[in-house]
Amino acid sequence: MFIGSFLLFALQVPSAQAAPTPDTAVARHVASVSSYTPHRVYKSGKKRFADFESMLAEVAQRDLVFLGEQHDDPGTHRLERAALEGIGRRRAKVVLSLEMFERDAQAKLDDYLAGRTDEADFLKTSRPWPKYATDYRPLVELAKAKGWPVIAANVPRRLASLVGRKGLIGVDSLPAADRALIASQLTCPQDKYFERFKETMGDMSGHGQKITKEEAAAMVRRFYDAQCVKDETMGEAIANARAKYPDAVIVHVNGAFHSDFGMGTVDRAERRLPNARTAVLSFVPVENLDTADGKKIRKQGDFIVFTLKPPTPPKAPAPAAVPPGTPAVPPGTPAKPPVAPQSAPNPPISLR
Repeated sequence: MFIGSFLLFALQVPSAQAAPTPDTAVARHVASVSSYTPHRVYKSGKKRFADFESMLAEVAQRDLVFLGEQHDDPGTHRLERAALEGIGRRRAKVVLSLEMFERDAQAKLDDYLAGRTDEADFLKTSRPWPKYATDYRPLVELAKAKGWPVIAANVPRRLASLVGRKGLIGVDSLPAADRALIASQLTCPQDKYFERFKETMGDMSGHGQKITKEEAAAMVRRFYDAQCVKDETMGEAIANARAKYPDAVIVHVNGAFHSDFGMGTVDRAERRLPNARTAVLSFVPVENLDTADGKKIRKQGDFIVFTLKPPTPPKAPAPAAVPPGTPAVPPGTPAKPPVAPQSAPNPPISLR
């Protein structure tokens, strides 16, 4: 996730003018952004391009709809909101399921949707993702306005991290309250999904650690166990929602790796719901929509939704040169108080 995504379509300044400051660039971006989100839709089964509304008309008839996103793409998030709204125009009952909230936040989410708590308290206690306000709030607010349930589908990160360190055996020693936050049934076969995961993770020995190939393989396996725990837990959450709301379409939003090729969370949900009709949408940002080739990646989903990748943001102007002999701190400047160190983020133990 990059600050540069907010500089989408920033106007280029003619060379005769001074380069804009970052604040000026943001202001020009806000003034220039269109309400239209550039995209193209490829229907994999027909091997041809289609249109957005035709896609929604088809997937709205399914029981489960997976929106596989690229987390840092602004166009994807706008189209996800449009997709949820479009499905809601065609189905009376909709359930929104999110990877972005963890199971132990469900009560807080329910309280907010029901109006028993305000948004500030909800966000303070539910651990939303960093860009919730721009990326996922539009989905939650639409569901709230429509009275749709929202499912906090994911396993708590601390538990996934534990599995990343210890493997699936770590689940067996959890207290009952924590064990209930993970899917009751866990499978983690070394299948094609594992091969994709291993290829994406790469050579773990190159992460600044001196470890043997065997140790690297064991580390990847533990990380894959954590990935499976996420998929199983989200799959179970989807199945539980389907049982509770049998007449509703479940729209689940996750990182594309969890749903591309019908693997990961899709496979786990379908194992629990063998008769469910499923649709997988894979959002793919590209630099040029006119040359987007859906045929090459058609197996990723029933529909490939190409979005326009944001351009690289302009660099801030270099600071003015300091004359030689200028002291780093002007005389008489009071010393700044020490800044508390920020805790380092957990290392990635799974793919979103």
